[in-house]
Amino acid sequence: MVGHVLPLVPLARALRDAGHDILFATAHEGVQAARKAGIPVQDVAPGLNVTRVLLGALLRRPRTMRRELAGEAGTAAVGSMFAALAGHLADRTAALADDWRPDLVLHEGLAPLGGLAAARRGVPSVLVDALVFDGRELFDAVTPHLDRLVRRFGVDAVPEPAETVVAIPPSLAGPRHGRPMRYVPATGGDGATSLPTSGSRPVVLVSRSTVSDPRPDPMMARVVAAAEGADVDVVLVRPDRAVARRSLPPNVTTTDWVPFADVLPRVAGFVHHGGAGSLMTALAAGVPQVVVPGAGDRTVHARLLAARGAGLAVPAKEITRDVLERLVSDAGLRQASGEVAAEIAAMPAPADLVEPLVALAAGGHPAA
Repeated sequence: MVGHVLPLVPLARALRDAGHDILFATAHEGVQAARKAGIPVQDVAPGLNVTRVLLGALLRRPRTMRRELAGEAGTAAVGSMFAALAGHLADRTAALADDWRPDLVLHEGLAPLGGLAAARRGVPSVLVDALVFDGRELFDAVTPHLDRLVRRFGVDAVPEPAETVVAIPPSLAGPRHGRPMRYVPATGGDGATSLPTSGSRPVVLVSRSTVSDPRPDPMMARVVAAAEGADVDVVLVRPDRAVARRSLPPNVTTTDWVPFADVLPRVAGFVHHGGAGSLMTALAAGVPQVVVPGAGDRTVHARLLAARGAGLAVPAKEITRDVLERLVSDAGLRQASGEVAAEIAAMPAPADLVEPLVALAAGGHPAA
């Protein structure tokens, strides 16, 4: 999925720019996301329907499913869900590892399949923790469900990562064990970098999930209703069909996909569904946010943001004109957002991690 591929791109680019060969192994929308980012990629599950696989695993545990949809399941659901996904990627991933012979495998917490590929080749693996929710907890949730894949890969077990890279600022989610790395949002692409606004009012950007969903989006509908008469310009990114077809207030406009890293520094506030990429990109830009709690990790994200003081956790049905106007005028929200942005900027750049990771690949012991 797009939100799981893009956090790995900056480190991949840094390794490539240092002269090393890189290759993404992914599937579904992740293939296109990697290509747009200019990263070589191999589709290891052609035709994969990620939503169907994840939902199928979830439906087998109805009680856990209810908690997951409410954002209260923690890691209880993701273990079986992403293990099922790994099963569809396994065979081609193993074949790719044998053919391409990597010296190092980097993977996110929900993809310990990368660790299996590394073990199959006898090389180190690196856990890249860039999803806000603790990457080690995600890794530990998925790994116990991979016994069949362990045998399929011809190894003894899913190996412990030789190194962990942490791209989440401690003030947001607490201290974590690992090598810190600055969160660098994906930039560029084929989206517009200008926004259709009046130019005289504060701009609020509104975005929904990149995960395909044909249903009407209650968040966007509520924002449209709340924006009428508010002293803000609202820009809806990729609105759902129901919202796109309705008559909008004069201060509400729509746009297709935009590169958030390029446009967020020019807006006063950001309303979104709570995905890790959206959250972290806004934090890196120092932009106050309204996050709508929801399924999976989105409720956790909303609570962490609100606790840090850099945004508001507001259910969709509670978004009002006052909420939108507070978002762009509250000095406390803007100060806290700026503090986190400075914290992120002070973390080591991805390029600073190339040398220790290359040393790890070469069998050495990277300096702390």
